[in-house]
Amino acid sequence: MFFFSTEVTSSKIHSDAPLYQRTRKAYEIASEKVFGNILEIGAGEGYGLRMLLDNCNIAYAMDKANYTSNSLTKDLPNVKIIKNKVPPIRKIEDNSLDFDIAFQVIEHIKDDVFFLKEIHRVLKKGGVLLLTTPNSEKILIRNPWHYREYNYTELKKLVTPIFKNTKVTGISGYKDVQKYFSENKKQVTNFLKINLLNIINIVPTWILKIPYGIANRYNRKKLYRIHKELIEKISKESYFEESVSTNTLDFFCVLEK
Repeated sequence: MFFFSTEVTSSKIHSDAPLYQRTRKAYEIASEKVFGNILEIGAGEGYGLRMLLDNCNIAYAMDKANYTSNSLTKDLPNVKIIKNKVPPIRKIEDNSLDFDIAFQVIEHIKDDVFFLKEIHRVLKKGGVLLLTTPNSEKILIRNPWHYREYNYTELKKLVTPIFKNTKVTGISGYKDVQKYFSENKKQVTNFLKINLLNIINIVPTWILKIPYGIANRYNRKKLYRIHKELIEKISKESYFEESVSTNTLDFFCVLEK
């Protein structure tokens, strides 16, 4: 089922709350910036897109999943839904968008340079890409669904040749988030102790995806059972935007054409 993939953070699963609220914070920041014609790539279940619509003229939602095209067509009749695996970006005219939103997407893209150039193509002059991606220095375990993760230097090196103006800040968490991250790290570390043959780093990606998903979902549910009170306290207000630091969980990029 769509909601049970740990690569799609769900608003409907209690154990997903820390990650769900982390993405909501990014949308809250974005909602203060966007206007005009917008596209969200990787729209998922659409909870973020709903936060962005008030100041928009035309809104597009793009996702490769059948769920998005089927569900959002019904739930958001004024949004133009495009089923598309990117890159390339199809059915969007050159120089037509004021904003493109791609949150927690680029790490899943094999050709990240082509992906960014396609976004650049469909943005108007002065148009902006809002992009988030995890800080590789905070990744606890190899994720077989990601082609790569980026540190700050790698990300700046990637985006700077393509966009005229680039600003990268960080999304970090207050005390409750840091406690959750610490408890999650303990569980992952304990799991890795039984990985005697270093299987996680040897097994091909396509084989690792299923057991990774099962283990990741089990881990989140276990954390929720043990730390229910902590997890239920975490909201989007538990996160904040700041200059990039050692506490940065996600990078938040504002990239102007």
